[in-house]
Amino acid sequence: MFGIGMPELLLILAVALIVLGPKKLPEMARALGRGLAEFRRTTDDMKRELQTATDELETPPPTESTHSEPSGEGTPANTISPAGDPPTKE
Repeated sequence: MFGIGMPELLLILAVALIVLGPKKLPEMARALGRGLAEFRRTTDDMKRELQTATDELETPPPTESTHSEPSGEGTPANTISPAGDPPTKE
């Protein structure tokens, strides 16, 4: 745990007990625990959002179906030609 052994941990707890006192130490420990839990929840939510976003980017968009022109002679009435000419009536 971060390179802290048992003797160092006991020393930190003893100093915290002396500085904060026996009444404030449990309150501070609870507040620290709540803060860490909220931090963990927030980071998990962010990871989930990032994973969802990367999954959406990796999946190809659905292909659009192509509609074929109806078979027949010439172009249908009231259509614009590929050259951009105005529609012609037949």
